[in-house]
Amino acid sequence: MTLRTIAAFAVAGLMLASVGASVLAAEFVAPATPEAAVAARQALMKSNGGVLRSAGNLTGAEAEAAMQTLVDNFTHLPLLFPKDSIVGESEALPVIWEKFDDFAAIAMTGKTTAEAGLAAAKAGDNAAYADAIKAIGGTCGQCHQSFRGH
Repeated sequence: MTLRTIAAFAVAGLMLASVGASVLAAEFVAPATPEAAVAARQALMKSNGGVLRSAGNLTGAEAEAAMQTLVDNFTHLPLLFPKDSIVGESEALPVIWEKFDDFAAIAMTGKTTAEAGLAAAKAGDNAAYADAIKAIGGTCGQCHQSFRGH
């Protein structure tokens, strides 16, 4: 594992712990307040960004761990957008709740693609793994374009 990869995972872990909600934990608990939801989803997005930035350099168990993180994060993502959680520095647009099924479908696409990336990593299929990383980046972009203010 490279120092950059270790640092990316360490920073992501610290951010998640600092908001009091572990989006990577097996037993996920949705945040209790709108402020906690915003903090948790921002930490999750930063985690995803860090994982995606380093994922292309990973193989073996490190690649598997990266994809598992993305699977977990996309699984929990819709739960981090309860109604009335546009507070503080949230960049979420109200259209999320107007088209929540569409929003959740994009998260499901991310999860499914990350699962394919995880399977590819386990199989040692570097081409399929790289394709999954690229597709996940596109999924993130699609969601941000539709549901995130700038």
